[in-house]
Amino acid sequence: MKRFSFLFAGILLSISSLLHAEPVQQVLRVSAIPDEAPTELLRKFKPLGDYLEKKLGMKVVFTPVTDYAASVEGLINHKLDLVWFGGFTFVQANERSGGKVIPIVQREEDQQFRSVFITTDKSINTLADLKGKNFTFGSESSTSGHLMPRSYLLAAKINPDVDMKRIAFSGAHDATVAAVAGGKVDAGVLNISVWEKLVAEGKVDPKVVRVFYTTPGYFDYNWSVRSDMNPVLRKKLTDAFLELNPNNPQDKAILDLQRTVKFIPTRAENYTAIEAAARNAGLLK
Repeated sequence: MKRFSFLFAGILLSISSLLHAEPVQQVLRVSAIPDEAPTELLRKFKPLGDYLEKKLGMKVVFTPVTDYAASVEGLINHKLDLVWFGGFTFVQANERSGGKVIPIVQREEDQQFRSVFITTDKSINTLADLKGKNFTFGSESSTSGHLMPRSYLLAAKINPDVDMKRIAFSGAHDATVAAVAGGKVDAGVLNISVWEKLVAEGKVDPKVVRVFYTTPGYFDYNWSVRSDMNPVLRKKLTDAFLELNPNNPQDKAILDLQRTVKFIPTRAENYTAIEAAARNAGLLK
């Protein structure tokens, strides 16, 4: 009888544990800030998504978003699990969530990321020459296409809202190059990674559209998750990125598409300078 009682109690305990156990996540929902065309973002992510599926043992789905704000809202409202943020977008997400967004990895290059100012106008050779000109940033929420370039302009005593003839926002880095090359604006700014890719692919002639100023380095992009992600899954996800090896041909193909040689760990403290720049520019309140 005692043996039966113990057995029955054990069964009840097991049933209770199953009822209260945290459900196993079946799908990892991924997105990225739309700093390039949706087709390009999908092309870049496909091999990485396939790799993560094998490493995590779960389905990985990439869903493009319409704008930067949608990437922030998607993560903090539990519609997305993993998002490729720019530094400023991460700061916005962390602010909106009350500090509940965690950057897990960044590319090695994102420790010293830079922006390039470009033009076809022969009279523009310094930042000061932008006064009275038509100029385009990328997206308003872009770190490398707006926030940090704006902060360097302000440091050079150039207020874009006052000193330039007209300011536009192209919405994406490749769109900025198209606007400058097409003569829609006198100059623009974009991240150096996209610029180098477009030059390498022959999609822009650097003799016609030229770089006249390159910013100092700053922390930028990262892959972020919510703090309530299952710690086991978060570790497996982080390890998957860190294990990508450039000496492995398949891994190198993934890294090349991500425009990096390797991923490294990162932390929220790396983005305090971006937060300060955003507050100083009145873009984060």
